[in-house]
Formats: sequence, structure tokens, C-alpha cells
Amino acid sequence: MGIVYQTNKKTGITYAYRNEPYWDKEKKQSRAKRKLIGKVDPDTGKIIPTRPYKKKEKVTSEQVKPGPVPITQMRRTFYGASYLFDQIGKLTGVRDDLKACFPDTYKQILSVAYYLILEEKNSLSRFSHWQKLHAHPFGQDIPSQRSSDLFQSIDEEGRMTFFQKQGKRRMEKECWAFDSTSISSYSDTLKQVKKGRNKEHDPLSQINLALLFGEQSGLPFYYRKLPGNITDVQTVRQLMSEFEVMGYKKVKVIMDRGFYSRDNINALYKHHQKFIIGVQLRLKFVKNVLEDVREELKLWSNLETQFNTYGVCRMITWDYEQERPYKGDVLKGKRRAYLHLFYNPEKAAKDQVDINDYLTNLYQDLMDHTLKEHRMKDYDKYFEVTETPKRGRKIKPREEAMREAARNYGFFALLSNEVTDPFEALSLYRSKDIVEKAFGNLKDRLNFRRMQVSSELALNGKLFVEFIALIYLSYVKKKMQDARLFSQWTLQGVLDELDTIELFEAPEYGRVIGEITKKQKDLYDALGVKSPSL
Repeated sequence: MGIVYQTNKKTGITYAYRNEPYWDKEKKQSRAKRKLIGKVDPDTGKIIPTRPYKKKEKVTSEQVKPGPVPITQMRRTFYGASYLFDQIGKLTGVRDDLKACFPDTYKQILSVAYYLILEEKNSLSRFSHWQKLHAHPFGQDIPSQRSSDLFQSIDEEGRMTFFQKQGKRRMEKECWAFDSTSISSYSDTLKQVKKGRNKEHDPLSQINLALLFGEQSGLPFYYRKLPGNITDVQTVRQLMSEFEVMGYKKVKVIMDRGFYSRDNINALYKHHQKFIIGVQLRLKFVKNVLEDVREELKLWSNLETQFNTYGVCRMITWDYEQERPYKGDVLKGKRRAYLHLFYNPEKAAKDQVDINDYLTNLYQDLMDHTLKEHRMKDYDKYFEVTETPKRGRKIKPREEAMREAARNYGFFALLSNEVTDPFEALSLYRSKDIVEKAFGNLKDRLNFRRMQVSSELALNGKLFVEFIALIYLSYVKKKMQDARLFSQWTLQGVLDELDTIELFEAPEYGRVIGEITKKQKDLYDALGVKSPSL
């Protein structure tokens, strides 16, 4: 190793290099590596070392010091409702969880969610107009193409991680209500859009959406998209499997009777899952107990005036079965369960009116030859149709079936493997109404009665953004109910009242929040949020 000097002819500066010879095996000759160590002082002849070169490091988003976004233009926007959602995002942890799962797009997701809530029933094509007048997390336009790209960027791993994070925040405190609904579609390209039965008897193809809600918080935690031909009863075992993946333990699940089957109850026992589920009165084990307590049930000692309902609980034994494919056998055993039976006089009167109307419709369908597919079983159950050449066509009611239905007016039943008090079970079971109301919000207010997407990825992403919007909407509704605001306000009225608060921004001047009235301050307080200030 030695030092080599070389003079630049243009500048006249002499540089000193450290010379390291080595043998090049490929070229089979001696070569040398040179490294600059400094330049030579022309007066003293000494080498002046060069300063070490430091590679410029790329600045990441984590290294950027937090602070307000710089103001680049003068702007006046509506701010009050967006501020409310910002605070809700912090209180529920939604903003932090979204940021952790979707660090590059969480602001766009929040902005679209804010828009869906504030612009009731409007399509995303109006986002460009809305964002010019409203403050929102992203702070920029999201054109139609970019919103489609946003939806497609929301991957499965990010979604499931978000569900995990949200579930862990409230898992120990909640009973979770589970239900499903259908969403119709004109698309013939989406794989899970299938012909199926739905409560609205919509003739279009559909997908099914299963939703999990917290009974205490009133917030949704989880959803699943299902093919349109999948029935409620087929979803429970898959739900239990995904609970294990997401680490959801010690959770009580509340389901209506559409989810009941022997296989589902066995699956719930297998996963040590606590449950309350509606059951039909025609089931053999329910009928047997009901016949024993039918008269006793209506005694004053079994009345709960809060619900205007009579109720009793009877412990029963569940015949548990578990298939073991690895052993090729079926494990059998006994499990303790609690059957809750109820009678409600108001429900009895309503059941009678509803059944009478239904029987009238069945009879009219038979008379007019306009049979409905979803009623086919009941035509034969309640009516006998005969036709002869002489007497023609006759429709005769099957009165025995009608009397049997009338005996059960006002009665209903729940099954649980934990709750022993009938009215505690009833109170928890009625909390599942929040899921049904959430479906109404999703379809009507958030404009998702029809799917307006053409690809699987876009559908998955849009469902997730709608789900985020549903969290914020549900939080506001729950707080309004707790504060009894619905006696004076509608939800839209509250949002409109807060949305009139303005934010003025000017370069080199700063941000100024417009006037806030006492009425608006009271609304923020009722919703559990401090009034905005700078």
C-alpha cells in the first residue's frame, strides 16, 4: 500500500490517493484501488485531509416534527361537524388504529367517511364539491378515479388488524350482538352476488353482510361479506373461527333465531362461547317445557313491569355432539343450558293482527292465482285447495293449524348457556336492535342500499369505509340517546347546527374559528366533546 499523487490540469490542485494493489483473478493481472485522502498544500507539501462525506438520510414521516400543516392559501370552510368527528376518532381510537393499519391512506378513508355521514344519501361524485366548503382530514380533493384506487388499496390484512385493535379496546366489557342483512346489486361480475332470500323480498341478486355490535358502547366492531345465497344459520361456525384468529375471547354473543341450529349451538359450546339466542316455539325441547309452564308463566309473581312481560327460566340439558374427523367418530356429552320463556300481552294482540293480515294475504293470493315464492309453504299449511269439474275451485282454511298458531300468540323463547335470570337475558337480547338500526343507517343514510362498484377489490374497500362511517354515526346516535337529545333534535339537525361553525385560514396570519353559540357548546358537551378552540 502506498500514496499516489495526481494533479488536476484544469485547477492545478494536486490530490493524494491511498493506493491498494490486488490481484484480479478474472483478468489475471495486478490491479489497484484508490481512495482519496486529501489534497496537497502547495506551500508546505503536507496533505490536507478531506472532510468525511455523509450520505443524506431520507426523512421519514416519523422523523417529521409534529405541528400544524402550513397554510398555503386563504380559505374559509365549515368546520364544526368535522371537528366533532376528529374528537370522536381520538376517543374511540379509530384514528390511531386506522393510522397504524393504513399509514398512507388513513386520512383519505376518514375524509370519505365524514362525507358519507354529512352528505346524507349523496353519491361520491359530489365529494369534489363538498370538500371545497368543508374542513376534512385529507384536506384535498379525491376525484372519482382516486376514490376507486383508495378502495382497492384497502387490503385484508389491514382490515383484520383494525378489527383486532378495535375489539381489544372494549372486549372485556361487551356483549356483542350479531345479525345479518342483504345488499342488492345490479352487477353480474361480482362473484359473491347471488340470488337469495331477503326480508325486503327484493328480486335483485345480492350479497349478505354480517355485522357485530357492542351492546354497551353501541359501536360496530366487525363485519363479514358473504355470498347472497348463504343463510344466517351457515355463518356461525365461521364466525367462531375468525374470533380465534382475532383473539376475541370471553365475549357474549347475542343472535336472533335465524342463526339457530343444532350444529351452531354445538359450535358455540365447542369454542366455549357464551351466548343468548332466540329459538322457535315449534322446537321439540321448547314445546315440552312451554306446555309445562304455560299457565304458571302468566302469574303475577313472574311479571316484570319494566317490560310488561312475564318470564320464567328452566334449566335444561343440551345433548352435545362434536364430529372428530381425525378419529372418525362423534364425541357426545351433556351440557347445561337455560331456556327462558316469556309472555307479553301487547305482543299477543299484535301477533293476532299480524297473523290475520298474513292469512288474508295468503287467501287473496290463492284467489287471484298470484302465488309468492317466499310464501309457498304457508299456502299448504293454512289452506286446502280443491278443484272439481262440477263445483269448481274451493279454498278451505285449515283451522287446526290456525288454532295452533293462535295458542302461541304473545309467547317467545331464548336459549343461553350462562344467563340464568330471564329478564337479564331479555334486556341483553333486546340490545341487538342496535344492529337492525345500524343496517338502516348503512342502507339509507350512508347510501348503501345498492352496491355501485364493479370489482371485488373496490367492493371490499368501499364496505370498509362505510363501516368506518358507521362507527362515527353510531357513536353520535348513542350519545344523543344517552343525553335524551332526540326529544328536541334529529341527528341531521345536530350535525347541521354544528356544521355552521367556520374556520378561517390565511397565510402568515393563522387560523381563526368562527363564533360558537351557547346552544352549540351545549351540544358538544352532551356528545362528550370539548368545544373547538385554537
